[in-house]
Amino acid sequence: MLLAEIDVYHSRPIAPTRRVAVGYTILPVDPAPGFGGLLLGAVAARFVMDLHPDDMPDIVALTHELEAGRRIPQPRLRHRFQDDRVGLTRSPHRLHRDDDSDAMRLQFTTDKGAPSQHVLGVVYAAGQLERDARGEVMASIRRGLAWTGDIGPALLAHLAGRGHNTLSSSAMADPIGWAMGILGLSLLDERPSKGVVQRGYRDALLAAHPDHGGDDDDAAQRIADIGEARRILLAR
Repeated sequence: MLLAEIDVYHSRPIAPTRRVAVGYTILPVDPAPGFGGLLLGAVAARFVMDLHPDDMPDIVALTHELEAGRRIPQPRLRHRFQDDRVGLTRSPHRLHRDDDSDAMRLQFTTDKGAPSQHVLGVVYAAGQLERDARGEVMASIRRGLAWTGDIGPALLAHLAGRGHNTLSSSAMADPIGWAMGILGLSLLDERPSKGVVQRGYRDALLAAHPDHGGDDDDAAQRIADIGEARRILLAR
């Protein structure tokens, strides 16, 4: 299942006039940063490794300027951002969900365009979002720009600001509902009190422990999920 998508349009890297545009997008950002923010941050993380180090300060500065809604003089970082896509090459990037495992999977186009064009494309796309979500999405992009690990589940958890190394699409789409389900509180009509959360946490932790019948193979991930669920429900 497709969760998020962005088409970055760009001129050829050797073209005398370097141009970038944003085409078709599916960028859900509720709750922020949403699947859209994860995808934009992941694209930044994928291409930052090939980015010229001298470009990094200007790109980070650009994220802050666009987040604040400032007008950006063109060209910027030797590229002109434009609406017109005539004559430009399309490079799609996507975030999918595996229907069998609920895990998320990234798909990039890496054989076209320069790294800076892909990064600029996602930064400008974030700048076009509604202001109330823009800050969280730009923060996700900046996390991606600072990422040095593998491009996979740990990256997605990092972009979402989560502490453990996997993140299901259910946890991202409805973190409160997911957390209540993990702690066995999903039948409650409202968000539980701190005391109820703590009791649910202790009960779930006890049930997950291998010494009390929990599955040895997934105990570590189960315990990490339980801790993350408690953090989500206690955050006010």
